[in-house]
Amino acid sequence: MKEHCLSSLSHASAVSTIQVHQMAELAKALKEIGLHGSRPTFVLVGGASGLTEDYLDCLRQLFVERLAPLAEEAGAYVVDGGTDAGIMSLMGQARLEIGGTFPLVGVAAIGTLILPNIKNSFSDAAPLEPNHTHLVLVPGCQWGDESPWIAKVATILANNAPSVTVLVNGGKVALQDVRNSIIADRPVVVVDGSGRTADKLAAALRGDEVDIEATELATSGKLTAIDLSNGFNSVERAIAQMLSA
Repeated sequence: MKEHCLSSLSHASAVSTIQVHQMAELAKALKEIGLHGSRPTFVLVGGASGLTEDYLDCLRQLFVERLAPLAEEAGAYVVDGGTDAGIMSLMGQARLEIGGTFPLVGVAAIGTLILPNIKNSFSDAAPLEPNHTHLVLVPGCQWGDESPWIAKVATILANNAPSVTVLVNGGKVALQDVRNSIIADRPVVVVDGSGRTADKLAAALRGDEVDIEATELATSGKLTAIDLSNGFNSVERAIAQMLSA
């Protein structure tokens, strides 16, 4: 287990970073970078691929006007994949825009990242989102390798406080994330109308015919679909209720 700081090239602050190799190291590692105690915890999973700029603007508003302020008001930990892409980028930008102080914790497989002075042959490697406050580097070299680690980090950080996973958009990895949240006994808010995996799971919850995996996840009893077309209030209310349960 090794701790260091990675200075962002595009942001003045530093990300408090630690690398772990085994699940058993996580609790101690999180304490070493200042993440301890018990707080409501908000897990953010999904993506933002294949969306028009107008739709992305709508999602930006959701994050800036509702999700980041909700995390701030709840004093929550927010846990995601930490890269400068999709919803992770939206949350980082929203935290910056509202002047948020809530811990924003990225959990990423080291082999999927573009890091200073570290060579990486993974063609889809991504840079870190510069507004995250903490980064947990975990083993792996493919997207999805971080998924069980995200779920475990959130469980440790919540420490018996309420926690919720929020799915916005998403691809194949998002299905893994939802499954790992279910295994962790964490409720999942599915933002219906945000695209791709979120819409597929929402359809499964309505009883529509979808693939076997989506149907299986929908029957877990852990998923709640909230229709984005009903306004941001409904999404915020569902998350807030679960964080205050």
